[in-house]
Amino acid sequence: MSNGDFLQDVWYMAGWSHEIGEPLLRRRICGRAILLFRKADGGVAALDDRCPHRFAPLSAGTRDGDTVRCGYHGLGFDAAGSCVHNPFGAIPRGAQVTAYPVAERDGIAWIWLGEPIAADPASIPDFSMLLRPCGPPLSGYTLMQAGYEFGTDNLMDLSHIEFVHKGSFAGAGVIFAGEHEVAEHGDMLHSNWWMPGVKAPAHTIGIYDPEMITDHWLDMRWQAPAAMYLQIGATPAGQPREAGVVVHQAHILTPETDGSTHYFWASTRPFDAIVPEADAMVLKLFAQAFDEEDKPMMEAAYANLDGADFWAGRPLFLGIDAGGTRARRKIEQLKQRERSAAAT
Repeated sequence: MSNGDFLQDVWYMAGWSHEIGEPLLRRRICGRAILLFRKADGGVAALDDRCPHRFAPLSAGTRDGDTVRCGYHGLGFDAAGSCVHNPFGAIPRGAQVTAYPVAERDGIAWIWLGEPIAADPASIPDFSMLLRPCGPPLSGYTLMQAGYEFGTDNLMDLSHIEFVHKGSFAGAGVIFAGEHEVAEHGDMLHSNWWMPGVKAPAHTIGIYDPEMITDHWLDMRWQAPAAMYLQIGATPAGQPREAGVVVHQAHILTPETDGSTHYFWASTRPFDAIVPEADAMVLKLFAQAFDEEDKPMMEAAYANLDGADFWAGRPLFLGIDAGGTRARRKIEQLKQRERSAAAT
């Protein structure tokens, strides 16, 4: 399978930290089959999930400590990808699989597909706001049959909530009462909505009276290739944001292939306490919003291009979609920069 035309010198989310343990986990990232597992020292190993002998997936094998044994002919590979055991004799030349740098931050495991020497953990997007005194956020995952840029378009243009999310997060017209702004700061894009003087939004249920008039905001931060942080806030009308109720969300997209995407999401609670009944209700709402509303629309839009290039389809622009458009342009610029660097 082709690895596609993906950025290399960026951090991709490989999974939630809690997903990666002793069992061998196979996950395709940017067209590459990757084997993930947690080592004895607690760190995460990431290897090409392909034995160099006859190309069997190592994830179908077994573990012996930090050594992975191929289930086909028993070759053993350590966490650095080196062959350390051959049941038939000496270790042959070229008995090596590619190992990738992995770093964990904020409950997320990030993988670097480019040259290992360029992997700088300082460039990992900040999601520390997900870590709250009451514990880890509510989190989930879905596999979307569409290119990851379609997910970015969707998240950077939250006006769609008025139409797509009528059964879950419907904005009840507040988007149309708001002001939208797109700004760029360094390697970040911000697509923000400010909606003053509206009734208390859904995330304040149980805290504010539903009829209370609030100032409401939706602030979305994007970093390449598709790591997005959404701050959902509301405060009594005229009061500073610091006095309000804020929920922090992660929406992180990792390409599986050219036409499929890992969608990782997480949300804090509006108050720092775990209420199982409330958590169950929110998780059900998220499943409806992401799996039953967003996902079918993005998959249908992607499929409707019939394999054509996005720009060749001559998409119309409405102004409110400037965030997704600028993100696509920045990805293209970064790809061109990588090509130029490789050429020189």
